[in-house]
Amino acid sequence: MCGIAGVLGAEGPVRPMIESLAHRGPDGVRWAPVSGGVLAHARLSIIDLEGGWQPLTAAGSTVVGNGEIYNYRELAAEFGLEGELSTGSDFEPLLHLYDREGPAAFARLRGMYAFCLVGGDGRTWLVRDPFGIKPLYLMEKDGMLAFASEPRAFVAAGWAGRKVDPEAAEELVGLNYVLGEKTLLKGVRRMPPGAVVEVTSGETRPLDRRPAWAPGQALPADERALLQGLDSVLENSVDVHQRSDVPYGLFLSGGIDSAAVATLMARLNPRPVTAFTCGFDAPGARDERAQAEKVARALGLDWRETRFGEEDFWRALPQVAWALDDPTADYATLPTWKLAEAAKGTLTVVLTGEGGDELFGGYGRYRRALRPGWLGGRPAEPRDARPEVLARWRAEAKGPADISRLQAAQYADIATWLPNDLLLKLDRCLMAHGLEGRTPFLDAEVAAFALALPDRFKVRGRWGKWLLRKWLERACPAAEPWARKQGFTVPVDAWIAPKARDIGERVAKLASLRALRSEDEIRAAFEGSTERWPLLFYAVWSLIHLEAASPADALAACCGSV
Repeated sequence: MCGIAGVLGAEGPVRPMIESLAHRGPDGVRWAPVSGGVLAHARLSIIDLEGGWQPLTAAGSTVVGNGEIYNYRELAAEFGLEGELSTGSDFEPLLHLYDREGPAAFARLRGMYAFCLVGGDGRTWLVRDPFGIKPLYLMEKDGMLAFASEPRAFVAAGWAGRKVDPEAAEELVGLNYVLGEKTLLKGVRRMPPGAVVEVTSGETRPLDRRPAWAPGQALPADERALLQGLDSVLENSVDVHQRSDVPYGLFLSGGIDSAAVATLMARLNPRPVTAFTCGFDAPGARDERAQAEKVARALGLDWRETRFGEEDFWRALPQVAWALDDPTADYATLPTWKLAEAAKGTLTVVLTGEGGDELFGGYGRYRRALRPGWLGGRPAEPRDARPEVLARWRAEAKGPADISRLQAAQYADIATWLPNDLLLKLDRCLMAHGLEGRTPFLDAEVAAFALALPDRFKVRGRWGKWLLRKWLERACPAAEPWARKQGFTVPVDAWIAPKARDIGERVAKLASLRALRSEDEIRAAFEGSTERWPLLFYAVWSLIHLEAASPADALAACCGSV
């Protein structure tokens, strides 16, 4: 929805911070002093286009927020707030609830959000949603605390330098993302998903951590009842995720998660829903356009396709590296960027299928984790990371002791890969184009249902997402839910290969890469290894974010003429 920034503990350089986030809020920026600091907001108008501007003050408190609180109407009705509200903003009911309940109000929110609330009671809070759908970064300096939606805001304000945390850089190359609260920029840290933090005298005091992993509700054991329950909870989630005063649609792949979202959007909307699909123009690439088109025709969607080829790869690479100032080297960022480019001007809100695999047990690594070793079973862990990185991953991914092997694998992904790769990718690639991405699977009520499912309704035989497939079998047979999953790959190696030797020679000279690998190791990686792509991405990223090169110049320095 927006970009937010602020300085707490004193008045600080908020203007350059928020102006550096203007791509997140193309409709305008505003800032205002509050008790003990300054709050700022760059707005992408989604709900209450005229009255929803922030910083927003009501009931004696002030808030700046990024994201959406989907149950704002229900909260207003439940607590009789209609007569007290002066705007239609989804954040205003929160301020009135805080006036009544204090920080207990935060647990009532259903949505994706990162916000700073300065209360009329003299207390200041930073809060992030349980899955970490919306980002929030922190930095302390000289008794002040600054926060922002992207690390670039601290660089713009002169708070953060251009020095790298070497541990984080090693994680990026080994995992494609950075673990935990670290970022690549020294001194800049992520606020954990689900964290509720009180800020006092420029210092943070964690009050609560509301984890996304919260199974516990009792579900019926009857399959028919479970299918009905799944239909109800998914439909309700898609319904509230469509709340918008601007055009919305979806990204449709050939998989069953986005097909499920499309099925429910088609059910809930009287007019054809606009859907965008990206396919690859490359020999041997897995292209999902045909299957997506089949689903779109069955559901009566307004289907639009876009193509991604080698020219798009070289054009998008430096742009994506610029957008991902907190980087993920996941190559899925590239088609996501192209889809956002295609949707810009037609849509402002985009629903996606992120989270379906993690919640309903869809990944092949989950099924392998359940097999004995003599049948090819192995832990659902990163395979190519160095031992020290794998050890840190295991510490971050460790879940409760009383969960099954399948649940342990799900927990690991929800704690590591989901917030620090998939959701970061979605946020940056869409917000760079003034689009808001929404994830109906990562809804509190859907998660409570999915995580309480017995393992046999998630993985059965060679099938993951078993219950979701059974539901889709009836709801949208054209999705072919029992067809063999293709997997998702972007043919980056095929596009890099003809230039690999030259690229290896060029990037081996970069100080940022030599801090991780010897020149010989870098050259060898470009001759052919799993590190070829992440090293190239990190090389381009480092020139942009550490040496202030333009995206075009960074690409030319690494790859020459392309």
